[in-house]
Amino acid sequence: MLHSSIVGGSSASRVVNCPGSVALVQKMPPKPSSEHADRGTLLHDAMAGMLEDKIDSPIGMKYNGQVITKELAAEKLAVAYDLLNEVDPDNKMEFVVETSVNFGDILPGVFGSADLLGRIGNRAIVLDWKFGDGVAVDAKENMQGMFYAAAAMRTPACKWIFDGVDEIEIVIIQPPMIRRWVTTVGRIKEFEASLISAVKKSSAPDAPIVAGKHCRWCAAKPVCPQMTGAVDRALKQTLHEIDTTSLSFYLQKTDLLEQWVADVRGLAYTMLERDVKVPGYKLVAKRGARQWVDEEKAVDALKSLSLSEDDVYTKKLVSPAQAEKALKRVKQELPSGLAVSVSSGSTLAVESDPRPAILNIGKQLTDALNKLN
Repeated sequence: MLHSSIVGGSSASRVVNCPGSVALVQKMPPKPSSEHADRGTLLHDAMAGMLEDKIDSPIGMKYNGQVITKELAAEKLAVAYDLLNEVDPDNKMEFVVETSVNFGDILPGVFGSADLLGRIGNRAIVLDWKFGDGVAVDAKENMQGMFYAAAAMRTPACKWIFDGVDEIEIVIIQPPMIRRWVTTVGRIKEFEASLISAVKKSSAPDAPIVAGKHCRWCAAKPVCPQMTGAVDRALKQTLHEIDTTSLSFYLQKTDLLEQWVADVRGLAYTMLERDVKVPGYKLVAKRGARQWVDEEKAVDALKSLSLSEDDVYTKKLVSPAQAEKALKRVKQELPSGLAVSVSSGSTLAVESDPRPAILNIGKQLTDALNKLN
């Protein structure tokens, strides 16, 4: 699937907030694909095929080494299909899938591919499939959805979907969740104006570079002056100079810095893989883990050396999650009282996190004993 090198649906938020990122990203080498991205592409293709009645069953479909199994189809595709029924319960939606949309002469070279564009009465639907298990994607003010809506309104092949509509709904289906947001044609036009302004700014030598949440998936983080400056400033602070207010501020920046570090390592790895020298670094083989050359021969040899069956094989009880998954196949539920959730420790979270704060009993007890002494 081709992507615009200027701005597309997935990069709309970044470009609107940071026009200077366009030139930086264009200088970066293309990122290699990952198994997660390949699985996502495969699932998108399967959904498109199912909705267009081009395939009888998605099970067995392949893409770059990824295969749709019965389990994957049940976990992702079946759930996504059921959630689509919440959008179109009466099966009245007229729609197109995997549609190329663009802005024509107003923004040459800016285009994208919308997963599903549909219409029910006077409402236009812009739907995006998200099959990743990581970050939950919200539909409200979703710039990717607004990008597809704005571009589709200017694309002759799908302009009919938006002609005369009263409202536009952005839908994110990310199994097992669905998120929906209804907006107006006016809001989409406002977004389009901000996108046009950002793209124009991006071609200027002094295009603004702004760090923020939109940096998460930016390929240029390793060379971004805002990011490298943030790292330099953080490293110059010594522990005794940081008060709790400052510490809270830095914690908010932690995710951004961690992503920057990961992307710097990833860029260096990619360059070394392509025989580009990175002074002071090289690629080496990971530590090896021994494995049997031939398991059957290994079993025969170990038994011939007087090892018992228990010495040769190990057995381990499946986890509660694995048991639940197996029980689903036979339409049974895990009996109550068999499993308990045990935390492996504590972790840092923002104050707005819905989980309750832990009671640090050990620390409180120590403080109390110290007062008695």
